[in-house]
Amino acid sequence: MNDRVPDSELVDIAQYVRNYDAISEEAFQTARLCLMDSLGCAVLALRFAECAKMLGPVVPGTVVPNGTRVPGTDFELDPVTAAFNIGTMVRWLDFNDTWLAAEWGHPSDNLGAILGIADWLSRTRRARGEAPLLMRDVLTAMIKAHEIQGVMALENSFNARGLDHVILVKLASAAVSADLLGCDEARIVNAVSQVWCDLGPLRTYRHAPNTGSRKSWAAGDATARGVFFALQTKRGEMGYPTALSAPRWGFYDQIWQGDRFRFQRLYGSYVMENVLFKVSFPAEFHAQTAVEAAFALHEQVGERIASVQRVEVTTHEAAIKIIDKTGPLHNPADRDHCLQYMVAMGLIFGNLTADDYGDERARDARIDALRAKMVVAENAQFTRDYHDPHKRSIANTVQVFFADGSATEAMTVEYPIGHRRRRQEAAPLLVEKFKKNMTPRFADHRIREMLRAFESPDLDAMPVWEFMDMFTVQANGRMDE
Repeated sequence: MNDRVPDSELVDIAQYVRNYDAISEEAFQTARLCLMDSLGCAVLALRFAECAKMLGPVVPGTVVPNGTRVPGTDFELDPVTAAFNIGTMVRWLDFNDTWLAAEWGHPSDNLGAILGIADWLSRTRRARGEAPLLMRDVLTAMIKAHEIQGVMALENSFNARGLDHVILVKLASAAVSADLLGCDEARIVNAVSQVWCDLGPLRTYRHAPNTGSRKSWAAGDATARGVFFALQTKRGEMGYPTALSAPRWGFYDQIWQGDRFRFQRLYGSYVMENVLFKVSFPAEFHAQTAVEAAFALHEQVGERIASVQRVEVTTHEAAIKIIDKTGPLHNPADRDHCLQYMVAMGLIFGNLTADDYGDERARDARIDALRAKMVVAENAQFTRDYHDPHKRSIANTVQVFFADGSATEAMTVEYPIGHRRRRQEAAPLLVEKFKKNMTPRFADHRIREMLRAFESPDLDAMPVWEFMDMFTVQANGRMDE
C-alpha cells in the first residue's frame, strides 16, 4: 500500500482524461479533419520501403485474435505493436499535424495508441457480445491526447535539456490509453508516472552528425510504450506517485535541475482547436511559410537560378535552432529538416513532395549551389509572435537578389495555410490531400466511402472496428475493386 500523495502534475492529467467533457464542437470538427489527414499520411508512407520494412508483427506471420487492423495493410496485431506501426506510418513523412511552442511536436502521433487500443477493444468486446467502442471515443481521446502533449509543451522545453519531444507522445498516449481501458483516476496516475521513470530518447538522431531515420519512427516507439504502460497498469502494476518530485532521484532533481514544470493554461480543448495542418507539402513546420514564400517567388526566380547572387531568409528563433543547416546533407532525414533545402526546392521547382527529399532529386547540382547562397537571420518580432498565445504565427520572409543588382520583393508569409486562422481555406485542400494520398492503395469507390464516413454526422456512433475495416487491404496490398 502506498500512502504518498501523488504529484499534482500526475493527478491533473488523470482527472482531465477521466472527467473533462466541456469539449468544444470546433475541437470535434477539427479532430475529424485530423483523423482523416493522419490516416492519409499513414497510407502514403507505405510507398516508401524504409517505412514499410519497419511494419508488421515482431515475429513474422503472427496474427492476433481480434487484433488491431493497420491501415493500408492486412496486419492484425496486438495493440502495442499496432501502436508502433500506426504511429510510425503517421509520422514517417513529416506530413501530419504539428504543434509549436517551447517544445514542438506532432500530437497526431498519439493516434497509434488510440487506434491501437480502441480497435482491439472494440473487436474483443464484439466477440464477447458486448458494446464496442465508438468513433466518438476515438475523437475524444484524440482531443485529450493533443491537449496533454500540447499544454505540456507550451512552457516546457525538453529539447533544451537534450531530450526528444516524443517523451510527451509517450505521456499523452499512456494517459488516454489507460482511460480507454477503463482505468480509474488512481491507475491513470500510475500509468503516467511510469513515463517519467522511463524518460525519453536523446535528440541526437535529429541532428548532425547523427541525423537518421529513427526520427521517423521515434514517435511510433513512444506511442507504443505508452500503450504498454497502460496495459500493465490495467493488470495492476504499481505506480510511482512522486516520480517527478522525489528528492534527488525524481525527474525534477535529476533532469530538470530542480525546477518544476510550468503551465500556461489548464487542460481543455485549446490544442486541437489551434493545431497546425501541413496541407500542401511535407516540410518541417517552421519552414512551411518559407516554402510558401518560395513558391510565390518561383515564377520570378525559376528561370534565373544561375544568376542568383544571394537569398535572404528571415525567420524566427525556433527555425534557426532546428532547421538552419549548412554543409552536406546525407539522407532524406537530413534534407526534410533543412530550411535552405526546402526553400531551394520552392524557388527552383515551385513544388515540394516527399520524393524530393530522396537521393535522386538531391543530386541536382542547382539545389546545393543555391543553398550555399542563402543567408538565414532571425527577426525578433517573428520570434515574439511565434510565442504569443493569441497569434501563434510561424512567419518567414524570403527575398532573392540577382547578379545584375535587381531583386524580388521581400515575400513574407505570417500564417501557413494549415493555421487556425486559415482553417476554412485549408479544409477542402485537406480532402484533396487525403484523396491523393489514398489513391495508390485504394479503389475510388472505397475512398468515397471513407470520405462519406468523415463527413457524416453518424461517424460518432460508428463502431471503431467498422471504421477500421474500411482501411484494411487484402494480402496483395490493394483493396478489392
